[in-house]
Amino acid sequence: MLAEKKERVIMGIDPGTSIMGYGVVLEKGSKIELITMGIVRMDHMDDHFLKLQRIFEKTILLLDEFKPDVLALEAPFYGKNIQVMLKLGRAQGVAMAAALSRNIPIAEYAPRKIKQSITGNGNTSKEQVAAMLQRLLNFKETPEFLDATDGLAVAVCHSFQRVSTSGAGKSYSGWEAFAKDNKKRLKQ
Repeated sequence: MLAEKKERVIMGIDPGTSIMGYGVVLEKGSKIELITMGIVRMDHMDDHFLKLQRIFEKTILLLDEFKPDVLALEAPFYGKNIQVMLKLGRAQGVAMAAALSRNIPIAEYAPRKIKQSITGNGNTSKEQVAAMLQRLLNFKETPEFLDATDGLAVAVCHSFQRVSTSGAGKSYSGWEAFAKDNKKRLKQ
């Protein structure tokens, strides 16, 4: 079995077309340290395509600056307004494209999963998530926008999953392929 890296940098992004939140943590064994968090504002822009360009360019800059081992994204899984979902999906896709252009693995989490992993409850408020992150990562400042702590929460959620980014995990096309590679694990 391959030895897992002792440290890894995880970037989390809460994609949005008005404000994109991001957070970066350093995972050292079972400990997590805050590197940075912030927002990218686009609420002053009217053109949706210019917003997407800004998301892509800013994500590239963040990836190049912090060199994360993985990018974790909040995925827009449901919504009542299809136009809002379409715009959020595009924002998420542009952030994914930025990571893919740098060969950085991507993980996605549902909003409920993120909240549950941080607070133990999938129905908590953004304020409760931010307060728990302050305690977990020992920072005092309250960000101007909760989008920053939302992005940070995605990174912390990914860390809590202890998902490997070494590439040692293998995906299979079906049960037969898995069984063929894992004969010792099967009961005869």
